[in-house]
Amino acid sequence: MNTAPLANDSLNTWLDYWSHVHVTGIDLGLERVIPVAEKLGVMRPQAKVLTVAGTNGKGSTTTTAAAILNAQGYKVGLYQSPHIYRFNERVKLQGIEVDDQTLIDAFVAVDQARRACDLTLSFFEATTLAAFVIFKQKQCDVWVLEVGLGGRLDVVNVIDPDVAVITNIGLDHTDWLGDTIEKIAFEKAGIIRPGIPVVFGGQQELPQAIQNKADECQAPLHVVNRDYFYQYAEDGQSWLFASSGTTLKLPLGHLALENLSTAVAAILLSGLSITQQALEQGILNAKLQGRFEVRRIADKSVIFDAGHNPHGVDFLLKQLRKFLEYNKQYTEVIGVFSMLSDKDVNSVVNLLKETVLMWKIAPLAVPRAADIAQLDTALQGLDVQHFDSVKLAFKSALDDAKNNQLILVCGSFHTLEAVWEYLEECQ
Repeated sequence: MNTAPLANDSLNTWLDYWSHVHVTGIDLGLERVIPVAEKLGVMRPQAKVLTVAGTNGKGSTTTTAAAILNAQGYKVGLYQSPHIYRFNERVKLQGIEVDDQTLIDAFVAVDQARRACDLTLSFFEATTLAAFVIFKQKQCDVWVLEVGLGGRLDVVNVIDPDVAVITNIGLDHTDWLGDTIEKIAFEKAGIIRPGIPVVFGGQQELPQAIQNKADECQAPLHVVNRDYFYQYAEDGQSWLFASSGTTLKLPLGHLALENLSTAVAAILLSGLSITQQALEQGILNAKLQGRFEVRRIADKSVIFDAGHNPHGVDFLLKQLRKFLEYNKQYTEVIGVFSMLSDKDVNSVVNLLKETVLMWKIAPLAVPRAADIAQLDTALQGLDVQHFDSVKLAFKSALDDAKNNQLILVCGSFHTLEAVWEYLEECQ
């Protein structure tokens, strides 16, 4: 499909167009992107830039950072991926999703620039550049950017950050990034630039590849539990953040503490002026769909979690154990579950199988979906029920769940998306 849509065509028409322009959905490398970015004039923003890479926790960290900066009164452009329900979720201005027309106008600009350069762009490249076009046009004071895949060769990395953040390193996207923690850490460390502060918020030993890149760039490296610290306060309602010369007492908010602390560390290193009040307000405002999100639906308790790799699911289980400790009425967990075929389905199931009593599974309605046979192989010997769709699996869970049973929807963003679509249809 070479004929570009028009400026008055729908957002869906444009998204469909971008999914067909380039031969593959994922194509790591910046050589095609840089000329188009130069043509668009987005390579050197007149703004502070915080770039966040990592295996998990990027969404919570970028959401928190943007919420704090918005509370301070900065004009903030926030770029995240993937979206869960609407594409517009990926691009926010001052905490609000941009409208369809703003995106379409940016897509028109990106398409004109790529044609002038005689280059194709993948869906992710084109849509990321569109976000940059919007942030430039709206004259944002700060750009908060979440890296899509890896770091070094991801399109987000065409922009030089003022602060680089790496949340953690886990084994994910091994086909693209390498099959060891060090290889993946090397890719994530690609966002580091000479002389800028770097935050590493992972709950693991600092990978040597990150230390090496920081040394090479003479970039000051700030590592959790070494250069900054956080812990729950004794009152159970707040937490303490400490770094050299700074001790803060802050509210707990809605997102995981390790990601809140990473965001606070990055903002304090950014050189931006921030008050205690903005920190507190931003943390309380920061919410994210699908990050251990507890909802009450039809008198049943449902937890949505987008963890889709062993590291993310391990983190989910830590939060789930804490939740069950405080909500002793729940003695059993029913899982509504599906995954993508290129994820580590076996390891995820191994982590969950001690906690999930019954599994209601269905294939996802997306190209990379794991089929029922792959899911069945991982779930061998467990109590499993098959459904034609995730929506039907969730409806069954809602109908069947007893008062002592908690419903857990997990395995992929797409699993959550299917359930949210179903809930929307039911309204």
